[in-house]
Amino acid sequence: MENLDERPSKSAAKRAMNDLQDLGVELVGLSRDQLKKIDLPEDLLDAVRDAQRFTQHEAHRRQLQFIGKLMRNLDPEPIRAALDDLKGLSAAANARMHALERLRTRFLEDDTVIGEIAAAHPGADLQHLRQLRRNALKEQQQGKPPRAFRELFRVLREMNE
Repeated sequence: MENLDERPSKSAAKRAMNDLQDLGVELVGLSRDQLKKIDLPEDLLDAVRDAQRFTQHEAHRRQLQFIGKLMRNLDPEPIRAALDDLKGLSAAANARMHALERLRTRFLEDDTVIGEIAAAHPGADLQHLRQLRRNALKEQQQGKPPRAFRELFRVLREMNE
C-alpha cells in the first residue's frame, strides 16, 4: 500500500500525457526551418514530419498520440524552452529583439554604426544595409509605410541568427 501513495493519480498521469500531446501539436504546427532550430531525437522528428504530411483526420490523431507516447521518454522542458524562444516568449528572446531594435535605431541615427555591424558580422552585406538605411530614412521623411525600416530589422535579425 505504500507504493500507491508515491505514484501520481490516474488523473494526474492523464493530464501529463495530454500536456505532452499538446506539446506535440505545437511541434507539428512548426515549419521545417523552425523544427531544425529545436534539438529533437530522430524518432520524434520523423514522427512530427509524418504528422505534418497526414491529411486524414484519424491518421493525424493517431500520429499525435504516438508523438505524445514518444515524448513520455524524454524531458519536455528543453523542447518547451525552445518553443518559447521561437515564439519570442523567453526573456532571452525578448532581450535579443530589444537589442536589435536599439541597434537599428542607432544605425538610422548614425551611419558610423555600420563599422560596429561589420566587426560583429564580417560576412554582412554592408552595401545592402546602407541602402536599407537610406530607404528607411526616406520613408520616415515622406511619411510612407515603414517597409525598409522593417526589412532592415529582418536583415539584422537574420545576421544575428
